[in-house]
Amino acid sequence: MKNKLKYYWNNKPLKTILVLAFVVRLIAVIFSQGYAFHDDHFLVVEAAQCWVEDQDWNNWMPKVQELRYPDEDPIPQGHSLFYPGVHYVLFSVMDFVGLHNPKAKMFLIRLLHALLSLIIVSLGYKITKHYTNEKYAKQAGLFLALLWFMPFMSVRNLVEYVSIPVLMLGLYQLIKAEGKTNLSKVYFFAGLLLGVAFSIRFQTLVIAGGAGLVLLFRKQWKETFLFGTGVLLAIAIIQGGIDLLVWKRPFAEFTEYVLYNLEHKSAYGHNLWYMYTTVLGGMILPPLGIFLFIGWFLTFKKYPLLFWPSFLFFMFHNYFPNKQERFIIPIIALFVIAGVIGWWSFMDKSKFWNKNKWIFKYSLVLFWILNFIALPIFSTTYSKQSRCEVMNYLGQQEDAKTILVEETIRSSTTMLPVFYAGKDLHFYTFDNDTANVVMKNTEVGEYPGHIAKLHTINAIKEKQWPTPQYIIFINEKSIEGRVSSMKEYFPNMKLAETIYPSYIDMLMRKITPSNNNQLMFVYRTND
Repeated sequence: MKNKLKYYWNNKPLKTILVLAFVVRLIAVIFSQGYAFHDDHFLVVEAAQCWVEDQDWNNWMPKVQELRYPDEDPIPQGHSLFYPGVHYVLFSVMDFVGLHNPKAKMFLIRLLHALLSLIIVSLGYKITKHYTNEKYAKQAGLFLALLWFMPFMSVRNLVEYVSIPVLMLGLYQLIKAEGKTNLSKVYFFAGLLLGVAFSIRFQTLVIAGGAGLVLLFRKQWKETFLFGTGVLLAIAIIQGGIDLLVWKRPFAEFTEYVLYNLEHKSAYGHNLWYMYTTVLGGMILPPLGIFLFIGWFLTFKKYPLLFWPSFLFFMFHNYFPNKQERFIIPIIALFVIAGVIGWWSFMDKSKFWNKNKWIFKYSLVLFWILNFIALPIFSTTYSKQSRCEVMNYLGQQEDAKTILVEETIRSSTTMLPVFYAGKDLHFYTFDNDTANVVMKNTEVGEYPGHIAKLHTINAIKEKQWPTPQYIIFINEKSIEGRVSSMKEYFPNMKLAETIYPSYIDMLMRKITPSNNNQLMFVYRTND
């Protein structure tokens, strides 16, 4: 067995790496359920499923805005509709063939994303080998296949990660064409791919711009023109075309996105300027992350198509006040490839490192030990477990139609992923400041919209709205007092189910108290 593995590693390294990558991603497909951030569920999955049901819970569509807010002009919400639109098509096909179970749907979605992510591993190997040799390519391929967070991120619906395979496909076309002639179509095709990436994640336009500048400084005038034409054509067809269809004017969503982010540039997290340096260096566990960071910078002159697109993207996000860790994810593969090429090339030429190879050897051993501790944990993590499972539980209760969510220990209420219920649910949400009723359709109550603010539980009775069949108490803090208070309105309520967060959710909550992963107590109002 050992000899067979050695044979494949020496003779078919790419296939071996891809098999390893697929195996760990398949584990994530099976076990790593849920979602990582707000955006990878509510701005993609929830939105798409609502459209399949001829609804629009997010109020993105102009016709829905006209219905719910007749006195206001409809405005775009600043979201690219392309990637959610792909999920709309996928969910429509699933429903057409009779697949309605939410968990089964998400299993297929995770599997498709896992397969898509193999492009990152394959091209990481090929690009590294193209520029250097098989030794370096093996290292880059292994990192991209087995980094502790890669399988977990590979099965998420996060636009920052989903854009990577498309970006790499486009840049790979440019890299293969370097130094060759009569390849005009290749530059145009590369532009089309990077234009598609823009419609997945708007900020990747900086990466496309960086690649265009490399061609421009090389005085490849024709190639620059063809590449730029491809980028703009893809953007015009996809982004402009979708917005023209929905809003009757091109680039409506992108324009609103730019205006909104300029106005709220400091509203969602104003971190220190060097934040992304620590993120890149830390995601590739130290000390290896530090070595790769140095290697990345060492490629600026010899491998400009790797360095400058990723570096300009890095600097753009360093400059922009709104900083979140996930924003830097689109360049993680380029960072790894360039880091491996730059650092390994530096070591091979360095007298110090040639005399002290043991230092790096033990650093690499330490990295893999730490990585293989973290890899199985994150690859099997059910992220936001309690939020998904509470909806799955209510979806299985035939009488569950109207739900009251109580979270009076906070000034706002946790959004719950209704997708996992597999059916329409009406929500009253009651927090420390106010109570809101969230309707997934417009047939209940006097309001045409899906949110109407209340200030007491009595308001449900006063407005003659449906009595909730279930109450969800979020978080165990002061739970006895909160339940007692609610029993004044629903004296017959009984505990029906307790939903627990996953181990990692609880760990993240201890590390970062603001991480709102909670126990949930489901009470039935009528015993």
